[in-house]
Amino acid sequence: MRRRDFVGALGVVSAWPAAARAQQVGRTYRIGFLGAAPDLPVIAGGYPAFRDELRKRGFIDGRNLTIELHATPQQADRYYADATTLARSNVDLIMAVGAEVAVKAALAASKTIPIVIWAANYDPIAQHYVQSLARPGGNVTGVFTRQPELAAKQVEILKETFPERTRLAVLWDALSADQYAAGERTANTLHLDWQGLKLEHPPYNIAAAFERLCEGDPQMLLTASSPLFGPHIHEIVEETVRRRLPAMFIFRNFVEQGGLMSYGVDVKADFRRLADYVAKILNGAQPAELPVEQTTKFEFLVNLKTAKAIGP
Repeated sequence: MRRRDFVGALGVVSAWPAAARAQQVGRTYRIGFLGAAPDLPVIAGGYPAFRDELRKRGFIDGRNLTIELHATPQQADRYYADATTLARSNVDLIMAVGAEVAVKAALAASKTIPIVIWAANYDPIAQHYVQSLARPGGNVTGVFTRQPELAAKQVEILKETFPERTRLAVLWDALSADQYAAGERTANTLHLDWQGLKLEHPPYNIAAAFERLCEGDPQMLLTASSPLFGPHIHEIVEETVRRRLPAMFIFRNFVEQGGLMSYGVDVKADFRRLADYVAKILNGAQPAELPVEQTTKFEFLVNLKTAKAIGP
């Protein structure tokens, strides 16, 4: 299978004033981590990679760097409170990781503190958080994962893998609406019967959701990417295997826990790129000088044991 490589555009210099100076001996830098919890299974491997990359660049947590964690993946109002707390404590930079609400809260708290995003469930250009990939134009930059495009590719992979099957169900929620729309467009193009089930009111009742889902007798399942699905990985995987329902996921953690297949970003590689942004900004670079990058490394994994259990 040919991997699609996305290449970010070249950057230009902006007049936005520098918010950080070059690394100073004896100074401790402070960054705030806002968004998906570092121990959330889908990004658990990303956070150690992030810290390791910062260490390689001279910023060592506990020595000349302090990372303040504010992870509230299920409470939107808490994002705003935590972002305000970080801004008032004069952090040097805010990491807005995962769902769109993280960058919304960070921008509401400050228009000057540099913000580094991992845009997992939204388009930062379409939502006007940056002017363009090449010219962010403000205090926001970072990595854009293009999850909607990945959702479309996941539908294609399912169709290629199970060409005789036509009924495709999808689990999604408000945070994965863009992926749902992209997947539906592809499903229509491929003449698949698209059966969507939107989950609401987290924490989700996964058992009840699958009971409703299976009323449509689906032959395949696509699980969209949402930070609110993270706490339910084991339940979702268990239901798909028990029902012998071929399922596609976006993160490798689902496959490692028994899910059939995944196609998505290499989280560790993305978080190393985030660390590069952080190091450059702490060393004096302006966010507007740093083009937003699109994810370039993707993983396709299949759990052979599950494939055998599910059957053709």
